Amino acid sequence: MAKSSRLEQVALTKTQWIFLALLVTSICISYIDRGSLSVADRYLQTEFHLNAEQRGRMYSAFFWSYAPALVLAGWLVDRFNVNRVLGVGYVVWSVATLLTGTASGFTMLFALRLLLGIGESVAYPAYSKILAGNLQEHQRGFANAAIDAGSKLGPALGILVGGLLMDQYGWRIFFFVIGTLSLLWLIPWSIWAPKEVAKPTAATPGVPLKLPSFGEILSKRSAWGTFIGLFCGNYVWYFIITWLPSYFRDALHYSQRDMAIFGSAPLFVLAASALTSGWISDRLIASGMSPNTVRKTFTGLGLGLSTVMFGAVLTRDPFWSLISLCAACAAYGLYSSNLWAITQTLGGRLAAGRWTGLQNAFGNISGMIAPWLTGWIVKETGGFYVAFVITTSLLIVGMLAFTVIIPKVEPVQWRD
Repeated sequence: MAKSSRLEQVALTKTQWIFLALLVTSICISYIDRGSLSVADRYLQTEFHLNAEQRGRMYSAFFWSYAPALVLAGWLVDRFNVNRVLGVGYVVWSVATLLTGTASGFTMLFALRLLLGIGESVAYPAYSKILAGNLQEHQRGFANAAIDAGSKLGPALGILVGGLLMDQYGWRIFFFVIGTLSLLWLIPWSIWAPKEVAKPTAATPGVPLKLPSFGEILSKRSAWGTFIGLFCGNYVWYFIITWLPSYFRDALHYSQRDMAIFGSAPLFVLAASALTSGWISDRLIASGMSPNTVRKTFTGLGLGLSTVMFGAVLTRDPFWSLISLCAACAAYGLYSSNLWAITQTLGGRLAAGRWTGLQNAFGNISGMIAPWLTGWIVKETGGFYVAFVITTSLLIVGMLAFTVIIPKVEPVQWRD
């Protein structure tokens, strides 16, 4: 009976389901916007006469504003109404996507990608703040996995629907449609956003709230484990969402239509894996296993098994290359589903927002590097082999960061 009772506590309430569904929808839209240029790669290359290195630079532009803005975003969601901060950021990134359809050249595309990065920087710090304040430890695995699945469904739908839409009507219409329709999300968010931790309050009335400083977070060994681990995991993820469509077209010789259908398959697999892994991890914790054992096992094993992606570049057979990438994405879901649950446990309600901001800022430096470096490698070598070598190596480093550098997944003790 005791075990059954613990498992029942995992269930989310109706209110929690509603705001979680809205968060998942928002990150799905965010990642459609984030990966949309890679879907339009062939058209941009032709219309604006861009080589591989220039395209890589354009893909990385998003991260030049996104990474530094994350630090400010983490501070904002810890200090102000997190619901409003998320809403304002959402408007900015939706408008940036809409205006991309009007771009007349490389410079304008680059500037709009910078604006997109600023808007989207509020997302993950806001999610961490909301989940840390509204959900228990044994509920956060599934909630984070659902958000992670949304981030994987976004590019999957972008490749599938966007690829087919562009094939029929050109690339601009996709940005007009997604930018306009996404603004409708603000209506239900204004109604059902969680109110309990919209703005941080002191535990004792009348006593000023003292939050852990950025410096104190940076002094923690666990923080650097999450920073390095996310850098490595993100390098792999951004390699996938920015260059996977080009890999399918250029290396595996898929048509635009085939790329849209088959190129989205690994991302759908990843989304399903993340959702399943988050559900399982919560039930293991609810049944009595320690969060430390569960979270470290899922993240470490997930990154380690993802190295199977190297098999994609070792074969010339498109079918087996696709199978290898699908298997790697299934393993990656083990890691990505538990990633932010670790951060929320370590940072706690007081520091989840700014810890996430710092971690995401450091982790997204890889977003500045991976798209550009991959483009440069493809331009200089004429293929993707070296890019896959680098990506696979970083998976091993990330695995060690989460399993060795982080001493234990438990709430950090703050000075005050």
